[in-house]
Amino acid sequence: MFNEDFPWDAFDSEWYHSLNYATLRDDDHDILTIVRDFFTEAHAQDRPERAWSGLDVGTGANLYPALSMLPFCRRIRLHEFSASNVSWLEREIGGGFRPSWDPFWAALCEREPYAAVADPRARLREVAEVCQDSVFTLSDGAETGPRDVFNGLAVRTWDVGTMFFGAESMTTDFVEFKLAVGRFMHSLRPGAPFAAAFMRDSKGYTVGDVDFPAVAIKEQDVAECLEGLASRVEVQVTGLEATLRAGYGGMIVATGRAADGRAGWR
Repeated sequence: MFNEDFPWDAFDSEWYHSLNYATLRDDDHDILTIVRDFFTEAHAQDRPERAWSGLDVGTGANLYPALSMLPFCRRIRLHEFSASNVSWLEREIGGGFRPSWDPFWAALCEREPYAAVADPRARLREVAEVCQDSVFTLSDGAETGPRDVFNGLAVRTWDVGTMFFGAESMTTDFVEFKLAVGRFMHSLRPGAPFAAAFMRDSKGYTVGDVDFPAVAIKEQDVAECLEGLASRVEVQVTGLEATLRAGYGGMIVATGRAADGRAGWR
């Protein structure tokens, strides 16, 4: 089944948050550490003249990808398709995120760029913009990027990007999964650092009483999917004990830099 076959606007964001992010799990801590260190080192290497413009694709009810970009960005776009998730994000950010996110932020603050952010709630409220849109029509709201002649896609625009637990958890079709990854990668400027996380061997998942899809992928699928789209890619696996729920085999996190080529993005 394809992405369009599922009731995304009925996604129970609060239920999903309670199951996944009410506490900081060891596997999420591992991912936070990997991404924190990668972005800190990438920013130090690049020494940009201005703060980055950041993109998080398929945010859902998860703030920690955006928090991982917070010290480096003047703007973070949360690109989310589900109407219920969009409403949840607007409330969560606009009201100052709830205390359950504090341990996630504390893990990030083990590195100085994060610890230097005096008020992460106010900072996120200042820089975040929630945009309801599909990854398949991914574009820059400022309309500043060059546009692809086939579908109006703004390309090579964003300075840093994240995509966590989205591409493999929105369809059962492997080709559609690859397309989502390609659209995300193609939105980043050449050389832009990125971090992407995936459920490993997922058989699908239930949110409330509604079943949602997944593509069962392994780390080699992620590495192959990023060929031609990224350079300096590192793929790691964590949480092999898989205690979050039944029907998956750990978590995969990939970091690297967006490549110049267009291979694989359609």
